[in-house]
Amino acid sequence: MSEKPATDTVKEAVARGRILIADDEEAARRGLEQILREDGYDVLVAADGDEALRLVAEASPDVVVTDLRMPTMDGHELLTRIHQTFPEVTVVIMTAHGTIRSAVQALHEGAEDYLTKPINVEELERLLERILAKKRLLVEMRLMRERLDEKYHFDNIIGRSMEMMDVFRLIEQVAPTQASILITGESGTGKEVIAQAIHQRSARRTAPFVKVSCAALPETLLESELFGHERGSFTGALGRRAGRFEIAASGTIFLDEVGDIPPGMQVKLLRFLQERQFERVGGNSTLTVDVRVIAATHRELPALIREGRFREDLYYRLNVIEIPLPALRSRTQDIPLLVDFFIRRFAGANNKQIDGVTDETLAALMAYHWPGNVRELEHAIERAVILTRKPMLDLPLFPSLPTPQTPARPTTGIVVPGSNLDDIERDAILRTLEAVNGSTARAAAILKISMRTIQYKLKAYRAGPAMTGGHAAPGDGHPATPAQGTPPAPHGSDPHAGS
Repeated sequence: MSEKPATDTVKEAVARGRILIADDEEAARRGLEQILREDGYDVLVAADGDEALRLVAEASPDVVVTDLRMPTMDGHELLTRIHQTFPEVTVVIMTAHGTIRSAVQALHEGAEDYLTKPINVEELERLLERILAKKRLLVEMRLMRERLDEKYHFDNIIGRSMEMMDVFRLIEQVAPTQASILITGESGTGKEVIAQAIHQRSARRTAPFVKVSCAALPETLLESELFGHERGSFTGALGRRAGRFEIAASGTIFLDEVGDIPPGMQVKLLRFLQERQFERVGGNSTLTVDVRVIAATHRELPALIREGRFREDLYYRLNVIEIPLPALRSRTQDIPLLVDFFIRRFAGANNKQIDGVTDETLAALMAYHWPGNVRELEHAIERAVILTRKPMLDLPLFPSLPTPQTPARPTTGIVVPGSNLDDIERDAILRTLEAVNGSTARAAAILKISMRTIQYKLKAYRAGPAMTGGHAAPGDGHPATPAQGTPPAPHGSDPHAGS
């Protein structure tokens, strides 16, 4: 009987499963091998218990179908050894009519089921289908629990700013496609949550979503993690192991921090993206899997390409569609929504009644630049919820936020008393804009006025004459010096401006 190509065998093994038949009767095991191969299974055979145990260690079968009576190691001992060392492997016992009592005993020892000889092929096929369906369901449940534990839901993507609306529209547009996607943005902006949302809105949503942190592993371990390895391929490789690409078959793989992949691995990843094929570390068989690739990075990949540290051809394979995520400081109007969302989440988790944050605290949260982005805000709110003894979160609970300070004496020409209200208002607006790098949204939150009011005032300052007291009206040809503390009004200010 001619052997099937390695790639075909891998595809069938992924779809149907790997079965090991252990029987000292050659005609019996060869007959079952032929039938199960025709059914699409990847089949291994062993003539005794010792050989069967060795193959279990090397090939990681899904199911072992073993005779009870075999030389050197019988089915009872093989069952015990498998369950001690490889508990994920399911064992089915074959027995003659005269030894059914022993088969029942094997069920108590952990066997899944037993079949009497001569084997009813249809009964065996139904049993294998049931066992493998159960295994697939358990894997799906485990992956689902992981996703729930990590709280990766599309509803957790909070925002109504124009920047986030653009991201939402792009997710809805690209999720149903098969295109590779590159998510870019600073650390903490939520790249993994976006990747999960894309997967959940794709046709692959019922298949696995598998993530790999490319920055966390050295090159040798990263290759094994992605592509798997064969037994003995390196120190510590005690058995065959499937890589993340195999595990993600028919689903999505998320390569986080892809900009940190070493050059040698970049070549292997490029080959997979071109051909959807790879070999396990130490293996010769070519594997083919259908996986959608979503990558993410906080690095500037075009700059790495210019420096010779990232392959340009790999960049274009990954970057069929790019989703750039905005930094939190550029969408400050989303901060109140995020604060409310995190308060409700962590108050519920800690059995606390929290009504919100004080006005002073919200203004400080919106004025802060958040270098760690949404992740930093999330951790800050969680800490505050845990430590507070009041229904409102106040400023002392956020030690990383700058506290407002009142200068001992004015550093500009505005003197109180001695200046009119228009001068004082103008000075307050321009000083606040300087403190928040020209963001009308942050300035409005701090001053407790609308952004429209600030924009109207700025327009009036540009149109009016220069005022006394050390301030030149923005746009009149006399910009304030740093010593005066007055910046020119931000160009093109609008409700969504931010730095």
